[in-house]
Amino acid sequence: MIGSAMTALIGREMRLALRHGSDTLAALLFFLLCGSLFPLALGPSPELLRRMAPGIVWVCALLATLLPLDRLFGSELEDGSLDQLLLLGLPPSFVALAKIIAHWLTTGLPLLLAAAPLAIMLDMKPSDLSPLLIGLALGTPTLSLIGGMAAGIVLGARRGGVLLPLLVLPLATPILIFGAAAAYAVQFNLGYGVELDLLGAFLALAMPLCPLAAGSGLRAAAG
Repeated sequence: MIGSAMTALIGREMRLALRHGSDTLAALLFFLLCGSLFPLALGPSPELLRRMAPGIVWVCALLATLLPLDRLFGSELEDGSLDQLLLLGLPPSFVALAKIIAHWLTTGLPLLLAAAPLAIMLDMKPSDLSPLLIGLALGTPTLSLIGGMAAGIVLGARRGGVLLPLLVLPLATPILIFGAAAAYAVQFNLGYGVELDLLGAFLALAMPLCPLAAGSGLRAAAG
């Protein structure tokens, strides 16, 4: 029963995202435009851009992930549908997890697909893309989980939009460091398995803990 309710809730969120596709489009355009600004600021040197490409892609992905977070639970709280969702029979943590999964499918997955063209535009070699893309495949779900947890915690708070990045950015810093490190390692012919293992460990740790914290925030906001 829980599985079918979760599937139905994720399907509902996906239909809403397709109906209001501006959030996904805004995050994707921000990712690409932000990445395209770095060559203008750093100069057209291919060697410099190639060396900095992994860090640029990761920073842009982190910032683009933040864009739709303030609406992750806020719209349901404003129109009263959050109470309806909590009456489905699912624990609040499962409701939060379903919305976080939908957030990744509509934000993290498009960013993952757009990462390769952006990296190539920054003169990164196609043969060096594997650790970058694998790292993003592990890191972007973790960023969605951390962001969903923070969005649940600040839900209903005054100036929640200001508090949200202050909560997310410190927690997301290790993801950024190890994700970029894995992509940098291949440029120097070094192994990157440890960095990817750590990203997988972060994801495994965030998967049960972040929805629990987000669910507590939903329950407190709904009263």
